[in-house]
Amino acid sequence: MAKANDASAEQHKWVYLFEEGSGDNKSLFGGKGAGLCEMTRAGLPVPPGLIVTTEACNAYYANNKQFPEGMWEQVVEALHAVEEKVGKKFGDANNPLLVSVRSGAAFSMPGMMDTVLNLGLNEETVQGLAEQTGDLRFALDAYRRFASLFGEIVIGVAHEKFERVMDRFKAQTKGGKDTDLKPEELRGIIAAEKEIILAEQHAIPDDPYEQLRVAIGAVFNSWMGRRACDYRRINRIPDDLGTAVNVQAMVFGNMGANSGTGVAFTRNPSTGKKELYGEYLLNAQGEDVVAGTRTPNPISQLKKELPKVYEQFNAITQLLEKHYHDMQDCEFTIERGKLWMLQTRTGKRTGAAAVRIAVDMASEKLIDRETAVKRVTPEHLDQLLHPTVDPKTTAPVLATGLPASPGAAQGQVVFSPDEAEEMAKEGAKVVLVRQETSPDDFHGMVAAQAIVTARGGMTSHAAVVARGMGKTCVCGASAIDVDYSQQQFTVDGEVIPKGEWITVDGSTGRVFLGKVPTIQPSLGTDFHELMKWADKFRRLGVRANADTPLDAKTARGFGAEGIGLCRTEHMFFGDQRLAAMREMILADGVGAREKALEKLLPLQRGDFVGIFREMAGFPVTIRLLDPPLHEFLPNVDELLSELAELKMGLKQAKTMVEMDHLLDEIDEKRNLLRHVNKIREANPMLGFRGCRLGLLYPEVTRMQCRAIFEAACQVKGERKQVTLEIMVPLVSVSEELKQQSEVINEVAREVMGEHSFGTNDLTQTTFGLSRDDSGRFLPSYVDRKILTDDPFQVLDTEGVGELVRIGAERGRSIKPDLKVGICGEHGGDPQSIAFCNEIGLNYVSCSPYRVPVARLAAAHAALEAEERAAADRELEEAAREAVAQ
Repeated sequence: MAKANDASAEQHKWVYLFEEGSGDNKSLFGGKGAGLCEMTRAGLPVPPGLIVTTEACNAYYANNKQFPEGMWEQVVEALHAVEEKVGKKFGDANNPLLVSVRSGAAFSMPGMMDTVLNLGLNEETVQGLAEQTGDLRFALDAYRRFASLFGEIVIGVAHEKFERVMDRFKAQTKGGKDTDLKPEELRGIIAAEKEIILAEQHAIPDDPYEQLRVAIGAVFNSWMGRRACDYRRINRIPDDLGTAVNVQAMVFGNMGANSGTGVAFTRNPSTGKKELYGEYLLNAQGEDVVAGTRTPNPISQLKKELPKVYEQFNAITQLLEKHYHDMQDCEFTIERGKLWMLQTRTGKRTGAAAVRIAVDMASEKLIDRETAVKRVTPEHLDQLLHPTVDPKTTAPVLATGLPASPGAAQGQVVFSPDEAEEMAKEGAKVVLVRQETSPDDFHGMVAAQAIVTARGGMTSHAAVVARGMGKTCVCGASAIDVDYSQQQFTVDGEVIPKGEWITVDGSTGRVFLGKVPTIQPSLGTDFHELMKWADKFRRLGVRANADTPLDAKTARGFGAEGIGLCRTEHMFFGDQRLAAMREMILADGVGAREKALEKLLPLQRGDFVGIFREMAGFPVTIRLLDPPLHEFLPNVDELLSELAELKMGLKQAKTMVEMDHLLDEIDEKRNLLRHVNKIREANPMLGFRGCRLGLLYPEVTRMQCRAIFEAACQVKGERKQVTLEIMVPLVSVSEELKQQSEVINEVAREVMGEHSFGTNDLTQTTFGLSRDDSGRFLPSYVDRKILTDDPFQVLDTEGVGELVRIGAERGRSIKPDLKVGICGEHGGDPQSIAFCNEIGLNYVSCSPYRVPVARLAAAHAALEAEERAAADRELEEAAREAVAQ
C-alpha cells in the first residue's frame, strides 16, 4: 500500500475527518480515533479533527519511513475543513488554529506512544493567541508547554532537562506552582527550553505545517519505540497493526478558574463499584493530570466547583457506557465553562473490578452472561488471587498514598527503571520508587513487583499502567522525598536507601518498612457467581495437581473437579520421611529395601486417606514414583565438602572419643558418597526413573499400591465415595505398562488405570531441552522471537501438541471412551487449555491456585469454538445459497 502502484496510491484514502470515520473500525482508525468518530456522529461536544489511518503508518514503515503518496496532501486538505468548522486558520498570526497530535492504536496502549499539544505556535502566532483570548499569560503558558513537548517527543530531548528548568523558575515564585508563573517568567522558560533544544543541534520549526509534518512522523516512529514494543510484547499485541494519528483542534483547560481538564471512568477501575470515578485539575492541560506532576482533585469535587459541567459530563458518560455496553475511560477538557469530550475508550481495570463489573452489568441487563464470562480474562482472575497484607500486622507504616492498584508485594527499593530491569533479570524482587513515572519507565514497571510514586493521582500514568498489568501500585505518597542522586528516599527524616526491603499494599495505599506477612485473599460472591456461569459454558474438565490433603482442600475450594496429578514423590520430603527414603535407596537387596519401605507405607497411606476424604468422590489420579533417585540424596559436591570438613576436624580432635566419633561419620559419608556415585547418571531426567524404577524394584510399586488401596478401603469404610485412578509414569512401550499392571493387580483386584500426558516431560524430550536448565536461554529466545513462547509455559501446539493429538486419536481408535488429559504446567495456561479443548481432551490439571483461571479459560475456549462453528455454518449456508442462485 506504499508506492508500488502510483495510480492506486494517489486514489487511496489515508486521512478521514471525524464525521467521515466509523466507530466500529478500530483496526483502521485506532481506538481513540474510532471513539472520536462515534462521539462526533452522536452529536456530543467533540473538537473537530482528522485521523491519519493505521494503514498510513504501515505504509510509512514499508516505504523507508516516508509518508505514502498523497497522504500529506490529504492532511492539508482535511485541516482546511477543520479550519472552516472552528473559524480559525492554522499558522495565521492573528487568528491561529492550534492542534493536538496524538497516537491511537487499535488496542489501548496508555502512555506508550507520543502526544504533542498546542502545535502551531511560534513567536508570531503566540501573540495572535494572546490577542485572540485576551490573556497573554495563557498564551505563553501554552507556548512553553508546546516547546517542551515538541523537544521531548519530536527531537528526543530528555524530559528531565525541561523539568529542571520548570523547577528552577517555580522556586522563584511565592507559591511554587505552575499557576504562579507570570508572563515574564514564562518567557524565560521558553527561552531556556529553546536553548536546550539548540544544544542538541536542533530547533523548533517556525512553519506550523512543518511542525505538523514532523510531529506526525514522530507519532509513527513511537509505534516502534522501546516502551511501545515492550508493552505489545507483554500484552501479546502484534507489531504489524500500526498506529493512527489524531490531529484535533485544541481546546484549552488552562484559561483560568472556569477551565480545566480531567480523566474519569464510568465505574471504579480498582473495585468495579458503579460510580463516576476520576480526577481533574482546574487551569491545567491534560498532560498535567496524566503525568502526575500535580496531584488532582476527585471528580466528585467538580460537582461543587462547576456543577453544570459536572451534570453534563455525568450524563454523557452514562450515555457512552450504555452505548458501548462496557465501562468507559473518558478524557475531557473544560474551556471557559464549556465541556469538550476528547476521548472515550474501554477502560483498563483490575481483576477485582473486572469480575464485579461483568456480574453487575449482567444483572443490569446491559450484557448477557456469555458476554460477562468473556469479558473477564484469565489474567484478571490471576490478579484477583494476589496475596494481601495481613490485616493483623503491626509493622510500621512508612507512608500512605492513594490505593492505585490492589494487591500486596515486597521487594528491594530501586529508583531507576533500567536497574529494576537488570536486577529482576538476576532474580531479585524489586519495588520501583519514583517521584512520578513517565512512559519511558515502562520496562522498569514491568520488571518490578510494585510501584510507588511520591506524586500523581488515581488516573496518573503509574496508576493506569499498573492497573492494566495487575501490578501493585501506590501513588501520591507525598510524605516520600525521593533523592535520585543519593539513591534514597526519606520520610520524616528516616532514610530508606536503595536495596532496603519494603512492602507495598496497593489495596489501602500503605507502604511498610521490611517484609510484612501476607495472606491469601477471600473471594466474594461476584467471583463465585461468575465461576458458576463459566462452568455452564465449558466442556473441558478442570482438575488440580495436589500432593497433600491441604492441597486437595484448597483445590476443592477453588472448584477443582478432581486431582489430575498426585505426585507421590512429594510425600517423601521431610526429615523422617526423607531418612526412610534414603534408607530404601541405599539398601543392599530386596529384603533391606522392603524393610525401609515398611516405614514409608503408613506415611503414604495417611496422606492418601486425607486426600480421598477432601476430594469426597471426585476422581484422584495418583502417579507412582517418578523422579530419578538422586533427587532424594545429597549431591556429590555437598558430600565432598562435608567430608573435607570432617577430615579437618579429625586433625584437630583432642580425645580418642572425639576421633572415634569423627571416624564413624567419615565412614558414613564415604559410604553415602559411594552410593551416590553408583547411581549417578549423565542425564538423570532420561535415565532410571518412572516405570523403569518400578520394573526393576517391584517392591516399591507394591508398597505404593498397598498404601493407595488400603487408604481407599479405609475411607470407603467411613461411607465416603472414592474414585481412584493410578498413573504409571514415563511409559515408552506397551510391555512396560503390562508388567507394571501385573504387579499392581497383585495388590488390588481391580485397577482403574487412566491415561494422562505429562506435558513437561513430553516437552523436554520433544525439544531436547532440560526444563531446569533452559531458563538461562529461553527468555532470550522469546525476546528475539526465535520462539513465540516458552514451551514449558505455553504448550507447543505444532510439535508437542501434535504428539498429544496423535496419542489421543490413536488411543481412542482402540478404546473410544479413553479418558485423556494433561497434567503439566500447561494445564493452567489459557492458550494451552484452548488447544486441549480443540483436540477433545477430557480434562486439564493444574496447581490449586490456577484452578479458577483454568475454569474460566476452558469456558472461553468452548465459547470461542462455538462462535467459530457458527461462523462456518453461516459461510456454508451462504455458499449453498450462492450455488442455488
